[in-house]
Amino acid sequence: MRGPGRRTISRTPGPGLRAPGVEGAPDADRPSGLRREPSASGASGLPSPPPRLPRAFYDRPTLVVARELLGKVLVHRAAAGVTSGRIVEVEAYIGEDDPACHAAPGPTRRNRPLYGPPGFSYVYLNYGMHHLTNVVTEAEGSPAAVLLRALEPLDGIEVMRRRRARNGAVVAEMDLCRGPGNLSRALGIDLAHNWRDLEGEELFLEDRGGPVGEIVWSPRIGIRVGTEKPWRCAVRGSAAVSGRRI
Repeated sequence: MRGPGRRTISRTPGPGLRAPGVEGAPDADRPSGLRREPSASGASGLPSPPPRLPRAFYDRPTLVVARELLGKVLVHRAAAGVTSGRIVEVEAYIGEDDPACHAAPGPTRRNRPLYGPPGFSYVYLNYGMHHLTNVVTEAEGSPAAVLLRALEPLDGIEVMRRRRARNGAVVAEMDLCRGPGNLSRALGIDLAHNWRDLEGEELFLEDRGGPVGEIVWSPRIGIRVGTEKPWRCAVRGSAAVSGRRI
């Protein structure tokens, strides 16, 4: 992999990012949603919130991060309410030598978040239709990210249903965030959430504990190049997993 400060890591098994016809670019030259210092807690006697994933979680080999994202919870705080879901399917995209990664052409304005610090979002528009949500991994200058493909809904299910509604149809709960485009729509994530600090207060990930289940690696789907890499990682048996059931 090319790029400054690139570390040598094991890539067995692993994931990627790029798909033909992808659109969307950062609107600014620096990330948004920088973290605010948390206020003092404990005085109210209320239970402490679940721990958020720190930047160090993302600053590791992408395949390690991809596997450990399963079971974690993606949270979005918006005016419509808080929505969240347990991650059950991801794909990894790693570096300029991965033909399916947006970094394959080298640094551009559009893929700048991939080359930035870990622990930020990378949101882009796929085929002019679907917003796809990724988390940036590895050290700054080493372009890589994990695509969030599916969630099991937890909080704000009715808000998700309103966002996903088409012609009054009711979407089944496990279909609300099944597939990366549906995931972003259900949680209200779009290009405005590109390059957001995941240690911020609006879009972040939590560790709520609990068993994850059996984890299975398989080839990435929905792309035309790099399909031989077994960099799709999912929880076996989850009804929310997209594509063919694992």
